Amino acid sequence: MTHASAAVDQPIPVQIPLREIIPWAVFVGILAFVVLYFVSTEEGATALFSGGYVHEFVHDGRHLLAFPCH
Repeated sequence: MTHASAAVDQPIPVQIPLREIIPWAVFVGILAFVVLYFVSTEEGATALFSGGYVHEFVHDGRHLLAFPCH
């Protein structure tokens, strides 16, 4: 029995220049710090918003990440 094999072209990886990645990396870093602030310290004296709406919204995430809140 003979096997016929077709030539399969290998995909060529695309190279992304570093100067195109840096703005996205900075944006993701800032976004991560904002999320970390709201999950960890948006409560009490350091609150940016009045009321407990943000605290209640991220309450379960706060306990999941081992931040004490009460």
